[in-house]
Amino acid sequence: MEMKAASLYEPKGDFVFENVEIREPKSNEVLIKIVASGVCHTDAVAREQFVPVPLPVVLGHEGSGIVEKVGADVTTVKPGDHVVLSFSSCGHCENCLTGHPSACEQLNDLNFGGVMNDGTKRIHKHGEEFSTFFGQSSFATYAVSNERNVVKIDEDVDLRLLGPLGCGIQTGSGTVLNKLKPEFGSTIAIYGAGAVGLSAIMAAKIVGCSKIIAVDVHDSRLELAKELGATHVINGAKVDTVEEVRRITGKGTHYAVDTAGVPAVTRQALNGLKSMGTLAIVGATGDLTVNVQTELMGEVKSIIGVVEGDAIPQTFIPKLVQYYKEGQFPFDKLVKFYDFEELETAFEDSKSGATIKPIVVMQEA
Repeated sequence: MEMKAASLYEPKGDFVFENVEIREPKSNEVLIKIVASGVCHTDAVAREQFVPVPLPVVLGHEGSGIVEKVGADVTTVKPGDHVVLSFSSCGHCENCLTGHPSACEQLNDLNFGGVMNDGTKRIHKHGEEFSTFFGQSSFATYAVSNERNVVKIDEDVDLRLLGPLGCGIQTGSGTVLNKLKPEFGSTIAIYGAGAVGLSAIMAAKIVGCSKIIAVDVHDSRLELAKELGATHVINGAKVDTVEEVRRITGKGTHYAVDTAGVPAVTRQALNGLKSMGTLAIVGATGDLTVNVQTELMGEVKSIIGVVEGDAIPQTFIPKLVQYYKEGQFPFDKLVKFYDFEELETAFEDSKSGATIKPIVVMQEA
């Protein structure tokens, strides 16, 4: 069937809005009418080829929409259901089978390799095949996804709002709720107050951290961090961040989450921990130099990498929606809506920090 997509043909190139063809869903796949899609930093690094996704490609991996058609073997959703699309996983490796699909042994191939779970592609035009992104390619009016990517959600919440729960917001909140699991009354610092960091702050408030420190270089984001649950804020451009964290906490924080993807900030996050503290890194970060004895081993600290909040999307995303409905997770305060054709502007506003979480809207639910 024909659909409209934002195609990318060249590294760092402009999006081309055009009509392309999408194939019918296979037996374990779902056809979704995309209502909206979040714009995430991961889309940007793929566009720039920092993460080398085969071109041409249709990006987008925070889609939300309505099920249009299901394959013969699909049992978890039906036509008309409201759904959020999340990351792709194989479902049969050891990590998937033990409840950690975000650590799937085929994660990179399935999400960045350009193909679906069966190794084929779904989008094409005049014989040219387009790569699929995260098993969904949601910068389009329709998407075909494996059933494992699809999460059914309540129909009493604005469907346009929910796509970012599939990646960025899931990553920040899940890192706290699923991976770090901070004890009630413990302390935590969140480095970077973008969508991922602010989601981590809201999660830290839910679990009852006594001190929640937001670190950023934009005062406007720090103000929003306070509104969402931060007890203290630090502008890293104005003060010595590590010194300020220790002043606030006495000895450093029990936990830290680094969302910035900047090696110097990662090192600050590590040095701002107290002895036996744990740092979770969720940002795409390059080389980092630390003195293992004095900064890590000698302080009995831990550094862990976390992907997609170590979440099982089918169980975790509905919990986030419930927290939102109860007023405990107001992630709508991060969002600004754009028309689909304003995708370039949404990317620019995300990069400049003008908008924390852009969402492009393809059609009404």
